[in-house]
Amino acid sequence: NSYIALIGCSAQLKPDELISLDGVNMVIGAEEKFNLLTHLDKIKIKNNEKILLNNNIKNVTSFNPSVSYNDRTRSFLKVQDGCDYHCTFCTIPKARGKSRSGSIDKILQIAEKIAKTDTKEIVLTGVNIGDFGVETEESFLDLIKKMDMLNGIDRIRISSIEPNLLSDEIIKFCSQSEKFMPHFHIPLQSGSDKILRSMRRRYSALEFSSRIKKIKKLIPDACIGVDVIVGFPTETNADFIKTYDLINQLDISYLHVFTYSERVNTKAINLKPIVPINERAKRSKRLHDLSEKKRSSF
Repeated sequence: NSYIALIGCSAQLKPDELISLDGVNMVIGAEEKFNLLTHLDKIKIKNNEKILLNNNIKNVTSFNPSVSYNDRTRSFLKVQDGCDYHCTFCTIPKARGKSRSGSIDKILQIAEKIAKTDTKEIVLTGVNIGDFGVETEESFLDLIKKMDMLNGIDRIRISSIEPNLLSDEIIKFCSQSEKFMPHFHIPLQSGSDKILRSMRRRYSALEFSSRIKKIKKLIPDACIGVDVIVGFPTETNADFIKTYDLINQLDISYLHVFTYSERVNTKAINLKPIVPINERAKRSKRLHDLSEKKRSSF
């Protein structure tokens, strides 16, 4: 007899499919999900009425900050949402909308509240956090400089950040900070420039490599995690070997390996030839083994 509401990315991408499921009473898209409690207060449960609240993602322009509490010693603080990159394998722009963020002043107000709790570490999160302030005169570098002055918090960590947005200035600042952790998580996705172009990524393998080497030069003991996708359409064995060799030679700490999977409403789903599932699995296994090798030597 529970009242069931579905919210989140899938609710934005597949509202009609989800609302048709037995037992689902409400589906709420990206704009209205933050108003869930308000919508629940207004409903009248009768005759199994179904409610669908889903706006065109192009009209989703507001930023709603959020923060996690009671995560032992760590708190996650969302400073940015949405993405303007439109990579060919990704549906996030269709699910989360354009890149947007809160002002530094508002983010700091939330951070100061966190600092008054028992939390000792703040993790800065977002869909594409390096794009913080893209619609204003502020920048991610401006934000972390202000966060570094926060009293009551011992550690601050940057979550995943695009290599083309991880500037020398950000790396240098983190190397000199006592609060910012020597930890970076940077998506590579592929070590083949051909595949990177097909994915519509905004950097080359050489540029990615330069980011890793810059970090290690300034912060020798830095922990560096890397995202990589195997089995992207048109990826040949030679392309995969370029990825493997690039990762193998770089001083990184661990991998997050993703086996490519088809997503509707993406450009990549129409690319040919596709990589057979069994070949994707083999390549994934090789990178998982490489990740373990990196972990053990870190």
